[in-house]
Amino acid sequence: MNRKLKSFTAFIFALYASTASFAQLQSCPANVNFVNGDLSFWSVKTGLIGGASQNYPLPNTGLSVVPEYTIGNTGIKVITSSYNDFYGGYQTIPTINGYAYNYSVQLGSTSTSWDLRGNLPNPGGFARSISYSINVPAGPTSVPYTMTYAYAMVLENGTHNNINQPLFKATLQTANGNIISCASPEYFLPTLNDAGGNGGTGATLDTAAALANGFTLSPQLFLSHSGTGNGAGTWLQDVWTKGWREVTFDLSPYRGTQVTLTFESHNCAPGAHFAYAYIALRNTCGGLKMSGAPVACTGTTATYSVPALADAVYTWTVPPGWVINSGANTNVINVTAGPTGGVITVREVNSCADLRDTFPVSVVPPTLPGQINSDNTVCTGTNSTSLSLTGERGNVLGWISSTNGINWNAIANTTNNYTAANLIATTQFAALVQNGASCKIDTSRVATITVNPKSVGGILSPASIDYCLGEIVSKSISLNAYVGNVVNWQISSDNINWNNVVPANTTPNYLVQSAANAGYYRTVVKSGVCPADTSTVAKVNFINVPFPVASINPATASICYGKTTPFNALISIGTNYTWSNAATLSNQGNGIISSLPLNINATAAPKRNTDYVLSVTNAGCPNILTDTFRVIVAPKINVFAGNDTFIVAGQPLQLNATANDPRANVFNWTPFFGLSDANIYNPIALLGSETETIRYIVRATNPEGCYGEDDIKITVFKTGPDIFVPTGFTPNGDGLNDVLKPIYVGIKQLNFFRVFNRWGQMVFSTSNMGAGWDGRIGGVMQSTATFVFMAEGIDYTGKRIFKKGTTTLIL
Repeated sequence: MNRKLKSFTAFIFALYASTASFAQLQSCPANVNFVNGDLSFWSVKTGLIGGASQNYPLPNTGLSVVPEYTIGNTGIKVITSSYNDFYGGYQTIPTINGYAYNYSVQLGSTSTSWDLRGNLPNPGGFARSISYSINVPAGPTSVPYTMTYAYAMVLENGTHNNINQPLFKATLQTANGNIISCASPEYFLPTLNDAGGNGGTGATLDTAAALANGFTLSPQLFLSHSGTGNGAGTWLQDVWTKGWREVTFDLSPYRGTQVTLTFESHNCAPGAHFAYAYIALRNTCGGLKMSGAPVACTGTTATYSVPALADAVYTWTVPPGWVINSGANTNVINVTAGPTGGVITVREVNSCADLRDTFPVSVVPPTLPGQINSDNTVCTGTNSTSLSLTGERGNVLGWISSTNGINWNAIANTTNNYTAANLIATTQFAALVQNGASCKIDTSRVATITVNPKSVGGILSPASIDYCLGEIVSKSISLNAYVGNVVNWQISSDNINWNNVVPANTTPNYLVQSAANAGYYRTVVKSGVCPADTSTVAKVNFINVPFPVASINPATASICYGKTTPFNALISIGTNYTWSNAATLSNQGNGIISSLPLNINATAAPKRNTDYVLSVTNAGCPNILTDTFRVIVAPKINVFAGNDTFIVAGQPLQLNATANDPRANVFNWTPFFGLSDANIYNPIALLGSETETIRYIVRATNPEGCYGEDDIKITVFKTGPDIFVPTGFTPNGDGLNDVLKPIYVGIKQLNFFRVFNRWGQMVFSTSNMGAGWDGRIGGVMQSTATFVFMAEGIDYTGKRIFKKGTTTLIL
């Protein structure tokens, strides 16, 4: 052994020798950790703060549940099976950094003196306590005799001054009654002490201090009975919790004497706000005990802890190359493990204890997950692939598989090899590897086994095709319902011997151009590595009868709306024929071909775009020849010349023709008599007394020569401008004289036309020359009666014309 190794070995031996006195195994008092499942050897008391109480003196064998003073609810109970606390959410039996306590006691409940008094004056809050008299073994005071307890608590905020708030406390007392303060902490929700007289409610919670002291506001609501006369209670969110903490204390200064350890939980002093706590004790009394993993993973973080001492100073050392990330001055440190092991030491000192512990640790290198070899492709159904994990460091915990890369299934295989068999879907495989409990579990590189579906040749459609003599028409055969890729098409003359198409056709469609003999067609389909499959067979039948021959000239034509177009059809081979849309054809023949060739000189007169399909058959050939003549019809041109009107002799009349086709912009009026210009859309008509009536026709033509026409009738009065109102009308629905409508002669503007009943009520009014009264008032047809009308207009010279009179509605 070299000098350096000898020196290091001596150092380690000396270190263990110097700390051995701080870690001797010593027995703890019986049932101090509630291992009996009851409160034996513990003294128990419940009662009112500063008032009456009920005592349960030793030995309390078999006592595991104690009522809450006199109300019957459970006030103290031993917990042997853990569950989650309602308000705090933590387990009621703790495991702290790897140390499992196994048993605990709940001290207190949510009951308050409200349950005791009803609406009587408040008698004060509940108090509960358990005490253990510890006979400290005799021996040197240099040898620690430690005890460690863990606590958690739930406190309702009473908004009292601090001395009256709900609390939990631990008290260590010597035989002569002295309190060992360094081992006697007290916990409550701090307030700012501004409540009204005698500690009443009204103080403000010091939230920052509560959070700093490790309290958390519970999300759970509770029914608070705080406040005088609040019989119904109020649901609040003001319960604070503190999760599990550990505390240790050293009794070596009291060797050979007796000390008493007491745990208490108090409701608020007035009594309406609750408190309860959980207490668990370790069954080790031989000195400070460090908790944590004895084996760490290099480069990863780990936590090591010791039970806390009140107001203690902590000193930690870690092996070379290790890093303390946090907690160097607390009872819990977080470290990053270095490349080598060694010893972790800790010393915690306060006014009544000086404790130390050493904790040997070793390291393992980080997990290397490796990779699965190797990817493969198989055919669905019966298949087998051997997979192996290589390049890993650590133990195989199991394998996992997934068909979608999201949801994974566990495979109970802890070896480096796995055989994936009979897969029906593409599947990924990986192994879970961990190099010891302190290293993280990692997943290997995935291997993918691609599973091809079985080849399905599919179905050819149509299954049968007919070709007549001389028929040269492309007919498609299509492949459907296949799985895989088309390798090629095959052709056979006897459906037995097959030849591949050259060059290969890998599409799902095949065009047959013609046939001189019968033949058969099929496809070869292959899905990945699966065996190929063939499709159903399509047969081509040859019929030794000539295929019809015919043609149409021209193929297309364009016409104006309402016009016709001639065309010619020549049939060279065939026995019969038909036309589509024959209703708008003339001279199309009777459908029978009596002699060849047959010329058909037909005329088409469609009103819209139309295809005229000629279908020719030849007896004995099942196939039909079709040819198409397409006629494109220009849209109808609608022209409006204006409404028929009345004028007086010598009155100029402005005409204004419109067309729905903006390209139909060439206008012509006939006759041109009296017009300022017969070749514009808006000429002026000037007619004298020699004319009684005249009808003008206007035509609008587009560049293609298509046109539309309309007419306007003008009646010429030899009198002056006037408004004529019929003396009667008959709104009986016969289409004759149904509407009372004035005749306006020489009137360019109507100011009003009004109709009144015999009581002077206006029943109709308009300023539109084209409108009239239909004999209804409010939608109801009136009976026969006489009505008064008034009309006023402006004639073409600007003169006002007024007319008044009566008219009779006749039914």
